[in-house]
Amino acid sequence: MAEVPCETEKKRRRVDEQLDNMQSADDHTELNWQGRWDHVTCFLNRTGPLAHPDFEGGPQTMNFVQEICQVLVVGAGGLGCELLKDLALTGFRQIHVIDMDTINISNLNRQFLFRPRDVGRPKANVAAEFINNRVPGCNVVPHFKKIQDYDESFYRQFHVVVCGLDSILARRWINGMLVSLLIYKDGQLDTSSIVPMIDGGTEGFKGNARVLLPGVSACIDCTLDLYPPQINFPMCTIATMPRLPEHCIEFVRVLQWPREQPFGENVALDGDDPNHVQWVHQKSLERAEQYGIPGITYRLTQGVIKRIIPAVASTNAVIAAVCSFEVFKIATSCFKSLNNYMVFNDVDGLYTYTYEAERKEDCPACSETTQDLTFPSSAKLQHVLDHLMESPALQMRCPAITATIHGKNKTLYMQNVASIEAITRPNLTKTLTELGLADGIELLVADITSPQTLRFRLRLKSCA
Repeated sequence: MAEVPCETEKKRRRVDEQLDNMQSADDHTELNWQGRWDHVTCFLNRTGPLAHPDFEGGPQTMNFVQEICQVLVVGAGGLGCELLKDLALTGFRQIHVIDMDTINISNLNRQFLFRPRDVGRPKANVAAEFINNRVPGCNVVPHFKKIQDYDESFYRQFHVVVCGLDSILARRWINGMLVSLLIYKDGQLDTSSIVPMIDGGTEGFKGNARVLLPGVSACIDCTLDLYPPQINFPMCTIATMPRLPEHCIEFVRVLQWPREQPFGENVALDGDDPNHVQWVHQKSLERAEQYGIPGITYRLTQGVIKRIIPAVASTNAVIAAVCSFEVFKIATSCFKSLNNYMVFNDVDGLYTYTYEAERKEDCPACSETTQDLTFPSSAKLQHVLDHLMESPALQMRCPAITATIHGKNKTLYMQNVASIEAITRPNLTKTLTELGLADGIELLVADITSPQTLRFRLRLKSCA
């Protein structure tokens, strides 16, 4: 039975209707009424002890923020909604937002730019419409795309990129793209080619914000070991010795669903389909009862299926505010920017800490040096593949390996193209010497974690 909306909900709907009918004013006076930007210009009209050495106070800085500065917001979810609101109310008008997702009902509790009527629509489009209607003069341009759908020319147009992502893979890809924009002249970095990246992340009551200057400060790949590994339950545990409610749900998801195919042959499990989730929930309850395991709920079931990271609206608001202020500081130089990593925790009380993450000189993503890969001459190509995927400093997903032999590129293994994978699979069991790889040879590795092809130097050591 449908719920009857309370009076507060009715009032909110009336406000939403008024906002939908509101037209952006064309008159300059209406867009900039007296005192509208006093909360911002008080920082910009004169310098201070905390200002960057290059800062010069005056109205020209606010003009840059409003009319010239191009900002890209990556992600229009919990963090992205907060970022768009904060940036628009700080005076930024030339904003782009990119997101590949559509709105589902579970988003509505914290992604406040969306309403029940928006379910099924692209997040980027709805968020842009809402901000443009609410903040007259703001021009948010939506992109209902994957970040990988755009090339260097798209990303080069922005003065700063700010990310509100829930994916390490997406962070690494954006990081790699901004690194690829760097221009070096006679071995020296051209600072005009740097596009700063502000990155925010939240999980429950914890969060972090960081400022990345590609080619200057630590990048995402420099600090991969800061990210917790994705939790995967051993197959032997979920199949024979379940101890947690998550084990029961994983058993149904991984083993029982493909075996029983409850909704037809080759129908994939959809975590947003209530019928699918309910089936997994019921089967998980049955398995949990066999082993005396309590705690199976519908919400937990959907969370395990979708690998949902717990989100708290207040944490999103805090981290987005910090990130937006860092965008403002970089765009105006009115304050020195964060150097360069801030952690936030309000589980028990309130705690923040800032430290400088150090750049790795041999970082495969942002350093100019070619990293060595050292293996015994008897090692097999499978060992190289495992190292690329399991090394804490690399953490690749599906690397494709090519070697430069006598000036020609030879594909050793590629797994994301089925026909090529079948042809190159036998190479995995061959030793590096059997493949004709000598000490010092160059390996080219492509992976979905980066838009760039990474270069490594193979070092072979004899087996004494």
